[in-house]
Amino acid sequence: MAVIIKNQKQIELMREAGRILAIVHEELKEFIRPGISTLDIDRKGKAIIDRFGCIPSFLNYEGYPASICVSVNEEVVHGIPKKKRILKEGDIVSLDAGVIYKGYHSDAARTWPVGTVSKETQKLLDVTKQSFYEGIKFARAGRHLHEISRAIQKYVESNGFSVVRDLVGHGVGADLHEDPQVPNFKPIGRGILLQPGMTLAIEPMVNAGKKDVWWLDDDWTVVTKDGSKSAHYENTILITEGEPEILSIQK
Repeated sequence: MAVIIKNQKQIELMREAGRILAIVHEELKEFIRPGISTLDIDRKGKAIIDRFGCIPSFLNYEGYPASICVSVNEEVVHGIPKKKRILKEGDIVSLDAGVIYKGYHSDAARTWPVGTVSKETQKLLDVTKQSFYEGIKFARAGRHLHEISRAIQKYVESNGFSVVRDLVGHGVGADLHEDPQVPNFKPIGRGILLQPGMTLAIEPMVNAGKKDVWWLDDDWTVVTKDGSKSAHYENTILITEGEPEILSIQK
């Protein structure tokens, strides 16, 4: 495993990539409403990224055909935007996006309600987001990586939901996916020692039902096996000497 420690110049580039990505997500949040297509969301996201002179991290990445991964309801991640996939009142939609700024990536995901959703669905969204914050309490120099993983799993399961095992977070920097992998569940062992200058994409994926998922025939879209709804919350963070710095939220 080769974990890349970022220097100050690289960190500044990633801060800017994260700042821009935060704006992308905020503008897309305001755009979400019943009646629009998932392709509309992708086109809007691409236009925002273009406005900043950046490159979408996901477009053509290993053949992925869009700029924004748009996943609805039981789709966990990597949903492909489509003109005929129309959002309806009560849906939830997960948006996973990244931008490349001067050669460095940011990566973040949000799950939003479409109109009014049920109390149980809103709880899924809230728990998924909070599980990220529970995890990064341990994202400190001198702690071990799997302390983050354990905290996420413990919080999610204590609220009656399940953590996806087949997909994990990751390091991020000049490449979209770098070492180390960041599970959202506690594996065997403590994981690597966290050091200042590490940049990680921490991304709980949480199912309302069971943890099991499968891939659709498009080889991209991951869905829950039991058809339950799934939520996704992700940010790019920087390990520092003290509190972790979240690079992909608006300050």
